Amino acid sequence: MLIAFSVAPSASESTGSVSEAVAAAVRIVRDSGLPNHTDSMFTTVEGSWAECMDVVRRACEAVGAYGPRVSLVLKADIRPGYEGELTAKIERLEKALERQQAS
Repeated sequence: MLIAFSVAPSASESTGSVSEAVAAAVRIVRDSGLPNHTDSMFTTVEGSWAECMDVVRRACEAVGAYGPRVSLVLKADIRPGYEGELTAKIERLEKALERQQAS
């Protein structure tokens, strides 16, 4: 499964920055050993249901150290029997774009 999530404290520094708290969450994801990708909006992690939800839980706990309230946005692609979808989905998209451009 793939889980894309965004986690941040609901109270932030006076500048509005949550980068330190988000960095703590991303460190949890990267240290998990699961395939992952972080962009400007979400971190996506790939693994079993239990593995992914454990990482999300621990990332929320890490962010919780930065404030009394945590906001979590989560989207999951649950597709049993498939692995490597973190990159395979992008590869299929790029091939489709190439086919469309060629026609």
